[in-house]
Amino acid sequence: MSDLPFGFGLPDRDDEGQDKDPARRGQPADPFGFGALFGGAGAGAGNPEELLAKMPLFAELQKLMNWSGGPVNWDLARQGAISQLAAGHQPTSEAERAAVAEALRLADLWLDQATDLPSGVDRALAWSRVEWVEQTLPAWSALIDPLAERVVAAMTSALPQEAASMMGPIAGMMGRMGGMMFGAQVGQALGKLADEVLTSTEVGLPLAPSGAGVLVPQNVEEFAAGLDRPIDEVRLFLALREAASQRLFAHVPWLRQQLTDAVHAYARGITVDRDAIERGIAEAMGGMEGGIDPSDPETLQRLLPALEPEETPEQQMALRRLETLLALVEGWVDTVVAAAASQRLPGYAALAETMRRRRASGGPAEQTFATLVGLQLRPRRLRDAATVWAAMGQQRGPEERDRLWSHPDLLPTSEDLDEPMDFVARQGMDDELSALTAEEPPAKPDDEDKPDDKPDDEAGPSPA
Repeated sequence: MSDLPFGFGLPDRDDEGQDKDPARRGQPADPFGFGALFGGAGAGAGNPEELLAKMPLFAELQKLMNWSGGPVNWDLARQGAISQLAAGHQPTSEAERAAVAEALRLADLWLDQATDLPSGVDRALAWSRVEWVEQTLPAWSALIDPLAERVVAAMTSALPQEAASMMGPIAGMMGRMGGMMFGAQVGQALGKLADEVLTSTEVGLPLAPSGAGVLVPQNVEEFAAGLDRPIDEVRLFLALREAASQRLFAHVPWLRQQLTDAVHAYARGITVDRDAIERGIAEAMGGMEGGIDPSDPETLQRLLPALEPEETPEQQMALRRLETLLALVEGWVDTVVAAAASQRLPGYAALAETMRRRRASGGPAEQTFATLVGLQLRPRRLRDAATVWAAMGQQRGPEERDRLWSHPDLLPTSEDLDEPMDFVARQGMDDELSALTAEEPPAKPDDEDKPDDKPDDEAGPSPA
């Protein structure tokens, strides 16, 4: 899957820290996409004017420039994504909607025997690519707006006072163009996602309205075209994954918020080194006659490295928590789908392996979080999480396995996933210890059953 330039994540680098794209090596890093604003090296998709030139939006340019609805211009994002999809877009047919509904109905019946969590799907939907964009925008807005807002705030608040006065024109332009820039980048990313995403939960979060199970028939058909399996079988396999994800998010009420909070915790940690900014501005201005010229893109591009945020230990903790939660969700889905389908669906093993390869090569979830927060989801972490859930189901039963979702503190931590079988073994030991230390009724004193007063005939002699 191609890169998804949301414009927030860290650049794609190899194990030695070198940019994987040779054409970008030696160029200043631009992890949050501000290069696109100035048409510099980081503008992989071109500047906003170039993007707009490819879209039929000229009549609404003034409206877009005057956007005041938040840090991301979602009107532009929507129109940009839909424009990108226009050439290959196919509306869903009545037959496709019926096939999706039947697949999700059958998937829920099979999952009833694999988990005690009840169905989370109360309606089945077949979305076109355009519908996927339009219907998921509220979820994307809730996830991305705090990131974009924090990026802009960190860049502007870290400017020294004297630099802020000099860069007033730049700050004003960034304020006017920021929402447009982010909107253009997010729109391009959503357009690429809509071309490939198969369900409403494939990015790792439920993007559809509550209770809606969703497949994208056009993408399902293209996905199945490269496999040696019947389309009905592929559709059912994907319906099982969608229905399993919906069960989990519907009946673990804190899960969605925990994932979102991890992303926002990363955003809260976005800071810029003031000393580095001062040095960067001094170096940038060293070769500038007459000071900073906000109308000169080359001048502005020279300032960008000074505005690059640095990742803090707190952000690294947020990323570990996010990776762990995403792996646990994916591992649980893999496990319950295997329990439901491995003996019923002829091509299950081949389809499961295809899905693993899709994730390993950069599926929607992997690329989404890589470009949003720089998180690289490790395939091994997903395997470790699946090992925990599979072993818990085999050794403790589905009910005990799913009981771990009853509270965040019961779930395996990142350290637990390093040794998944040790975590499973401790669950049995904890239960045995609890049984041994359970409170017993207090023992009665030896004389508790004796009456306080003796009968008169048993009384001793009266004192003299």
